[in-house]
Amino acid sequence: MSILFSPQPFWQNNGLFFLRIVTGLLMAYHGLEVFKPDLMKGYTDWEVIKSLPYPLFMVYLGKGLELVTGIFLTIGLFTKLSALFMMADMLFICFKVGDGKFWYENQHPFLFAMLALLFFFTGPVKWGLDFVLFKPRKKY
Repeated sequence: MSILFSPQPFWQNNGLFFLRIVTGLLMAYHGLEVFKPDLMKGYTDWEVIKSLPYPLFMVYLGKGLELVTGIFLTIGLFTKLSALFMMADMLFICFKVGDGKFWYENQHPFLFAMLALLFFFTGPVKWGLDFVLFKPRKKY
């Protein structure tokens, strides 16, 4: 019971690892819409999307970012860079595509942006490909 009232972290790395996996899988799931041409074409009917330069390209770019950043976040590859791209994509959706009411109507993309910010600051935490590819070099 004292663990609940202690200011010390509890299972911090494992908890962040779990959040990274779930966030990545959910983001990748949203990005899978990139393989549904009818749905993607339907997004270009939205007035706010029509006002963008190259609307169809922008829709594919956004959904492609969701898919790629979700996969990379899940496997812990280029975690900080993926988190930045994910955050930019979600903030664009929240404030440009949506009406910026992140406290109510646009909470979903805003919360994804906040989770991306968390992983930008923490990195993959544990069990990610970043640890395999970017091992610290020994100093001689």
